[in-house]
Amino acid sequence: MGLKYMFIGAGLVIIVGVLGYVRLAPSEMSRWHVASQITADKNFKSGVKRLVETGPDGLERFDKLARGTVRTTVLAGSVSEGLVTYVTRSKIFGFPDYTTVQQDQDQLKIYARLRFGRSDIGVNRARVGRWLDALQAR
Repeated sequence: MGLKYMFIGAGLVIIVGVLGYVRLAPSEMSRWHVASQITADKNFKSGVKRLVETGPDGLERFDKLARGTVRTTVLAGSVSEGLVTYVTRSKIFGFPDYTTVQQDQDQLKIYARLRFGRSDIGVNRARVGRWLDALQAR
């Protein structure tokens, strides 16, 4: 019976350690805050790329929407630089998703992707879709 509880305890320690790493792992700006070469919309298992006509103030408007989203913070960049990378964390486990947005004349280039795992089960596509719907409504 004691061995059983030892394995359960060890398993819990491992789970807490992994979840702690997910929440506390540093984000390397050289990896995440990079302009992406986007020429067309693309969906993939770990995220999405979008190219959207918004006019010259698209990033400013997008920035207000993103900053108003729960559990979303700015990792790096600014509207004045024309490039901003946001981190949005999942509610329960705190998994980070990175969204880099670049103003390129009258277009926004949006690249949203996960950090951990192989599939984001569509959460980046859904989040970017909500942001773009709200952006178009303004």
